[in-house]
Order: sequence, then C-alpha cells, then structure tokens
Amino acid sequence: MFQANWTSVTGFVFLGFSYYPKVEILVFVLCLLMYLITFLGNIILISISILDSHLHTPMYFFLSNLSFMDIWYTSSALTPMMVNFVSGTNTISVLGCAAQMYISLAMGSTECVLLSVMAYDRYVAICNPLRYSIIMNRRVCVQMAVGSWITGCLTALVESASVLQLSLCGHNNINHFTCEILAVLKLVCVDTSMAQLIMLVISTLLLPMQMLLICISYAFILSSILRISSADGRSKAFSTCTAHLTVVVLFYGTALSMYLKPSAVDSQEVDKFMALVYAGLTPMLNPIIYSLRNKEVKVALKKLLTRIPFGTIFISILK
Repeated sequence: MFQANWTSVTGFVFLGFSYYPKVEILVFVLCLLMYLITFLGNIILISISILDSHLHTPMYFFLSNLSFMDIWYTSSALTPMMVNFVSGTNTISVLGCAAQMYISLAMGSTECVLLSVMAYDRYVAICNPLRYSIIMNRRVCVQMAVGSWITGCLTALVESASVLQLSLCGHNNINHFTCEILAVLKLVCVDTSMAQLIMLVISTLLLPMQMLLICISYAFILSSILRISSADGRSKAFSTCTAHLTVVVLFYGTALSMYLKPSAVDSQEVDKFMALVYAGLTPMLNPIIYSLRNKEVKVALKKLLTRIPFGTIFISILK
C-alpha cells in the first residue's frame, strides 16, 4: 500500500458520525450545550477564585488550574467539530491535526497529575490542619501546579512525536470527530509497536500510578475522619473531599476506559461516545460539582452576580 509521511499529506477528513445523520445533528446540539456550559461555568469559577479574597487558598488555586485546563481541552476537541458541522466540511489541516492531538494529550495528562496534587492538598488540610498553611504555602502550590503542567506537556510531546514520525497509508480519513491519537494510529502503515509501548508506559504512569497516589491520600484522610469524635466534625471534614472525589471518578473512569481497555475490545463507535464524555461531559460537570457541593463557592458567586446587570435573577435561581 502507498505510504506517505506527514509532510506530504494535505489534510485529513473526519468521518465522525456521518454514517448516522440524525445522530450527528443530536450530537452537535449536545456538544454546543456542553461547550457553552463548560466555558461559562469554568470562566465563572476562575473569576470568583481570583476576585474573592476568601477563595485565595491552595484548593481554589488548583481548581482554577483545573478549570483553565478544561476550557482548553474542550475548545480544542469540540470547537473544530462544531465549526465543521456548520460549514459542511469535515476537514482539518495536518498542522491543525497535530496541534489538536498534542493539546488533548497535554491537557489530559496534566489533569491526571493535578488531581493527585489536589488529593494531597486535601490530605494535608485534614490530617495536618495546624501545619496546613506552612506545608501548602504559595511557593509550594505554584511549584506543584507548574510541575503538573510540565509533566503533562512533556509526556504529550513524547506521545505525539512517536506518532508523527510514522508513515501513513494512502487514505486520510479519520474515523473519529477529532484527531484522537488512537484513531490517528489506525492510519499508520508501518509497525506501531514502539508508539503503542510508549503510550502504554505513559498511560500507566499517569493513570493507575496517579490513581494509586490518590487512593493512598484518601486512605489517610478516611483514617483521620474516623478518629473525629463528633458526627458534625466528620461530616464537615468529608464534605471538603466529596467534590474532588466525584471529579476523580468521572475523569479516571472515562480515561481508563479509553486508553487502558483490553485490546480485544475495539469498537470505534464506543470510542467516539467515550471521547464525547471525556471531552464534553466531564469538563462541563466539574464546575457544577464544585459549585453545588461548596458553600464558599455559592457565597462568592452570589457576591459576583450582585455586581452585574440582571444578576439578581440568577441569585434567585441559586436559592
């Protein structure tokens, strides 16, 4: 079969959900709603974390990083798909495809590390409350956040480079709605064992290993909570962790199903559905989960809404 490198390919064509026209319309509407809620929800969460002095804490600093990451990831994955649907052209340039693949990998990898950092933050807050401000000082928080971003960006660079150097087959049809790395690998003619090995090693380090660190943190947290004598104290301590735990379950559940599934399970349509959940639903639910489960966020949001026109309408809805 004819082989070509990435520089000789003019572009790629997304097949997406074109085999199911009615489903494609429904997917577009759902993606548009998810993107709008994700963008607005995360922008609001970042804004109140910056503007309200009561939220100038490590937890909300890391949460702002998470929100910023979700905006970037959702925009890179869903925006091109929606633009293509409206314009009627399901194409993307080679450079655009490479950038989209890298951004999705970088944001997903960074979130893996950041969620474990947030678990450590909750561990220190509950297990060492008197030393919390000393351990989680501003310098340490910035170093942890920067370390998460560097780790995610570097691992994404390694994964992307391992695929971009491979030769492609004659066709350029991607059976997906985005340049997801596993879908792009299906266009490769040569042996992909090295690229798959690199992805397996990185996925193992970023998914099960980070999840293990989160589990260890919460094992210590649970042990400390059970030693609290009052029921109100236990409930208050655990309530600070429920939002993070919910986000962890959503993120790792979809990520593990996508990247560490058995090789025998290979359904492209299932992969597309899981990618929609991973790119749209999870980032959309993150700000909702943190706002609904947190009284501090609700109070800060009400303060922000009182400063804008028609804000009282939204305040009545929050009540």
